[in-house]
Amino acid sequence: MQKFIADIRACYSWQNIAWQLLAVALTYLLVVSGFDWWWYLNTRGATLQSWLMPAAALGGLLPILLPVVLFVIGKKGTRERIAAFAVAKAAILGLLISSFYKVWTGRVPPAFHSASLVDISQQFQFGFLRGGAFWGWPSSHTTVAFAVAVTLFIIYRDKKFVRYTALLVALYIGISVSTNIHWFSEFVAGAIIGSVIGSVVARKVSPYAKP
Repeated sequence: MQKFIADIRACYSWQNIAWQLLAVALTYLLVVSGFDWWWYLNTRGATLQSWLMPAAALGGLLPILLPVVLFVIGKKGTRERIAAFAVAKAAILGLLISSFYKVWTGRVPPAFHSASLVDISQQFQFGFLRGGAFWGWPSSHTTVAFAVAVTLFIIYRDKKFVRYTALLVALYIGISVSTNIHWFSEFVAGAIIGSVIGSVVARKVSPYAKP
């Protein structure tokens, strides 16, 4: 438990706070510039959605199944076992931190069941639980996906296939949910915050996180 709390604190070191402030700044720019709304209007196609909608389920299942698979195929003390625990920790931290932000930001989600002609992309409901803890800023799917991907990217730094597959899957999940259940800026913020979390978790894993 102490190590878990230490990881949370590490996510808020001065350097990592700077990265999270960048996520806030980029969100502001994407919202006020109208890019979020433009992205929403131009990703409504049925064909596109048929390719991207499965990512929501993938983003929910992968952080649960992947640690189990890594644990089963690995032996005590192996990289797979260490990665299993690291991935699980990164996923939990990603969910907790993104949910904490959602509790306070209350970002109104896009209308994903039917196309909306009313621009609601700039609507936030700041305050405790005014917008719930499920929808909103940042995307938890993206945060968790990138936390897991960056964890694997660092631990398996000698395995190009694992590294880049992990990043591509995270990118697929993040881009996909930005076309239906989240705004594009929530994907961007989730990718940055998730990368911070993954870096914190993986760099504490020895010896596999070392160059």
